[in-house]
Amino acid sequence: MSGLELKQFEGPGLLPIDLKIEPGECVSLTGVSGSGKTRLLRAIADLDPHQGDALVAGQSMLGMPAPDWRRQVGLLPAESHWWCDQVGEHFTNPASQLLGDLGLDGDCLEWQVSRISSGERQRLALARLLDRQPTVLLLDEPTANLDPENTAHVEQLILRYAKAHGAAVLWVSHDPLQRKRISQRRLQIVDSRIIAEASA
Repeated sequence: MSGLELKQFEGPGLLPIDLKIEPGECVSLTGVSGSGKTRLLRAIADLDPHQGDALVAGQSMLGMPAPDWRRQVGLLPAESHWWCDQVGEHFTNPASQLLGDLGLDGDCLEWQVSRISSGERQRLALARLLDRQPTVLLLDEPTANLDPENTAHVEQLILRYAKAHGAAVLWVSHDPLQRKRISQRRLQIVDSRIIAEASA
């Protein structure tokens, strides 16, 4: 079982933070546009500059090659990137159950990336991430382009994954109702500080 721990971790434009997310725990993060939510996730994934330290299962990112760190710490960006023409070329061994849980069937692996909708692209990007079985999930608005039914599918799948794999989840969401549904703790960025979200 793993967890994510930030020690005086400082992403671009943010003050240092100490934060621990336990295995299986989901913590939500909100803040006004431009407050640094995406930059924080990218910094934790070692894609943007940062100071301080981050640890998974007690192992520091400072002592680990970046590719090894990113295998454990999976980032789902708001805009997913695809580098091959066909969906299936982006997967190693996708479980049909995983695709089915997202309202997709096995035929989707034969789809051309250029022809899929934004909602399909978002769900497939999540499936691609979970297919790699990371122990930390960094999720940047994973349901932004989805209808209520598919939003519910995604929420349930992520929370099941976190529980089954003991994964720590940091979930950026602008939806206050979603944050109440999915998270055990709710944080917000205010004036470059990460603080507990005020109760509604």
